[in-house]
Amino acid sequence: MPATPTAAIPSAIPVVETFHSLQGEGLHAGRSAFFLRLAGCAVGCTWCDTKHSWPQEAHPHRGLEELAAQASAAGGAGASFVVVTGGEPLHHNLDGLCAALEAVGLPLHLETSGVDPLSGRFDWITLSPKRHRPPRPELLAACHELKPVVHEPADLAFAEAMATAAAEAGNHPVLLLQPGWDSAPGQELAIAHVRRHPRWRLSLQSHKWLGVR
Repeated sequence: MPATPTAAIPSAIPVVETFHSLQGEGLHAGRSAFFLRLAGCAVGCTWCDTKHSWPQEAHPHRGLEELAAQASAAGGAGASFVVVTGGEPLHHNLDGLCAALEAVGLPLHLETSGVDPLSGRFDWITLSPKRHRPPRPELLAACHELKPVVHEPADLAFAEAMATAAAEAGNHPVLLLQPGWDSAPGQELAIAHVRRHPRWRLSLQSHKWLGVR
């Protein structure tokens, strides 16, 4: 179940995988990063490319200090920041995880749909809001980049609505449109929208094009 703001801080957390690679999406694309993919997601996007991460019980719990040690080793090998992703990482209380990772000394990035309360402290928050499960207002107010996925025209209207909501909350994140993978209509729509609206940028899943994990 998603964590509540008063949930106890865990000493271990369910993890799908950890790996050192390149960030493939968003403003930080192309940079060396250590990824920590947490298990569990109830958002249920039909196009999700990590559906194996959805069942939380299918993945082992790992200690926070062990994860911090792995992040530290990745930093020594060249990772410039840590990405906490999922699944939906905010289904969990991330206060303890972030406290453990802060000791590593690398910037902490979060990738989230924003459906749960924010926990933990992050240097960069990527909000990828979903039409069928809109984000909480506090995530729109806190995110550093807003990155909706585009498959059809309604996704563009939703993206603009989210950008407006963020601005009304006093936040002006980097605005990125990301075509759904292997979605020719989404690619055409996103490119055309960015051409006409210069405040938006195009985000591509470059790691998939390159065959990088």
